Amino acid sequence: MSVDGWNTVLVLGGIRSGKSEFAESLVADAPTVRYVATAADAPADDAEWAARLAAHRARRPETWTTEETAADPRRLADVIASAGPNETLLVDDLGGWVTVLLDPAHQPADDTATIAELAAAVRACTARLVLVSPEVGLSLVPTTPLGRAFTDALGAANRAVADACDAVVLVVAGQAAWLKPGAAQPGVVPAQAGPAPVTSTARPATGPTGAAAAATTGGPAVVPEPAPGVPAGVPAEPAGTAWAAPTMALPMVATGLVIQPGMELPMPDEYAGPQAIERLATLDVPGAGLGALERVVGFAAATQGTATPAPWGSVRVLLLHGDHLGGAAAGTVDGESARRARQARAGKGVLARLAAENGADVQVVETPASAPMEDEPTLTGQQVEEALRHGWRLAEEAADAGVHLLVLGACGAGTEAAAAAVLAATAGAETPAVLGRVVTGSGEIDDAAWMRRCAAVRDALHRTRRSPRGAKDVLAELGGGDVAVATGVLLGATARRLPVMLDGPVGVAAAMVSRDLAGQARHWCLLADHRGDPAVRLAADVLGLTPLLDVRLDLGEGANALAALPLLRSVLALAAALPTRPAPGDDEEGDEPEPGDDTDEPDFREPEPAGPGPTSTEPAAEPVDPSGRRAG
Repeated sequence: MSVDGWNTVLVLGGIRSGKSEFAESLVADAPTVRYVATAADAPADDAEWAARLAAHRARRPETWTTEETAADPRRLADVIASAGPNETLLVDDLGGWVTVLLDPAHQPADDTATIAELAAAVRACTARLVLVSPEVGLSLVPTTPLGRAFTDALGAANRAVADACDAVVLVVAGQAAWLKPGAAQPGVVPAQAGPAPVTSTARPATGPTGAAAAATTGGPAVVPEPAPGVPAGVPAEPAGTAWAAPTMALPMVATGLVIQPGMELPMPDEYAGPQAIERLATLDVPGAGLGALERVVGFAAATQGTATPAPWGSVRVLLLHGDHLGGAAAGTVDGESARRARQARAGKGVLARLAAENGADVQVVETPASAPMEDEPTLTGQQVEEALRHGWRLAEEAADAGVHLLVLGACGAGTEAAAAAVLAATAGAETPAVLGRVVTGSGEIDDAAWMRRCAAVRDALHRTRRSPRGAKDVLAELGGGDVAVATGVLLGATARRLPVMLDGPVGVAAAMVSRDLAGQARHWCLLADHRGDPAVRLAADVLGLTPLLDVRLDLGEGANALAALPLLRSVLALAAALPTRPAPGDDEEGDEPEPGDDTDEPDFREPEPAGPGPTSTEPAAEPVDPSGRRAG
């Protein structure tokens, strides 16, 4: 059984659906892969087919080996059957295999028996095996005998192999839908030895929480501290289970619940957002309206599923604390990040003050320290899995607690360099262009520290130049603990339809990584301000996130978002409460008062200036001149 819970998986998909790329991502963590190519070489006059084959070859890492079966299609079953339990095989694809099988050069042959032999080999295979095949069941019946023979044979092969595999996934337009999860094994994932797990810590609070706590205590509500090794709000688990045990909201593959590439998570309501924007044009406002802040109304409408979204009530700040060692932290003061984390737990400092004013909870999350990226991977594979699951569970806990909006920030040393490395790996960014200047505590610019950070990122990218660029690979090699936990938070929040406001480079780096795990996650993210940070600006452009403000606040991650939150809440409150503009010509003076209007409300208008005439309501007498005649 493989580490992901399956031995064999069949990846189906149409032409240009992304099935091959998805299959390659499933084995990207294997140290070596034996790539079994089934298609025959392209004819000399078919440049397009030759280009396709060349593209497939170019994607294969240098650590992979290639084996050809086109000369004898019956040998594919032997290759699979002879593979050992420590091997990883990728067969791409069964369409090419059937094409060669039906070639007159290999006829006459018993195609049915050959397909049965292949299915038997797959069923008995002890290696980790991924097979790719075109899905032809949705196409029209071909008009030629050879075309019908191909679709019939490939359809039979797909059915036989799918029945033999542990799992089957269909890839459509780059999105994966798991058709056949394997049988779940009882129990939970056992605890594994390794570095210290990620834990959440916060100052215990008694009495009311949220806005009530802020009102009664004068400080922000802080999530209670959990038992050691257990995330906040999660009951203690029985002995022998890990804090990172899978959550039931995760997709299932074979032995359990895992975070994997191509997850299908929910999208915001595609109709509510545009409807809310259209409604804003009808509101009775004296000016041009909300301007750029219309976007926050559209975002809130889509994530709440209504054209009249309500202001976010309960807000929780997740402040991730985990230092990056080595050159990434050049120019930082030793112990400063830990002091900021202690300050937030104690309800002091800028973040705590703004949280109190907004009635927000603050939860400080401790993440593993990240090893020097220039020398070695920042995390082990086990730590990445634990961090992703822990982040997912943090989002689940928030949703279960009734939180309406998450604010995601970080306070560790070296986070800017880690985010720059992630952007360089995922978006091809140049390190100096996305790594901001280093400013000391006294406000001076430290160019020497900036150059050391750039050198650390450069050396890390050189060290990993031949490594896979899958999401988990990037987190392990470059991202570190805080980016990994933040990625899990975004995925878990997406699964629970919980919007997240990003604040700082760690959040946007996590959003970049989450694209390979679930492309829907970025649609649940909101960016209040880019702070003038080059990494945040680039990532926002790639992700399609337009900052709502451009005031370049730099109060610390989390605090910047909270400073903008009252304005965003006011915008949502106005959009929900304002009436529509009356039609031209409507007589509003005779309108009946709306329900709830106070008709006895005093009139604060300035009184008319008193004239020389009488104040009686009777008509005034016409003026008379001294001769007694009425004035004309």
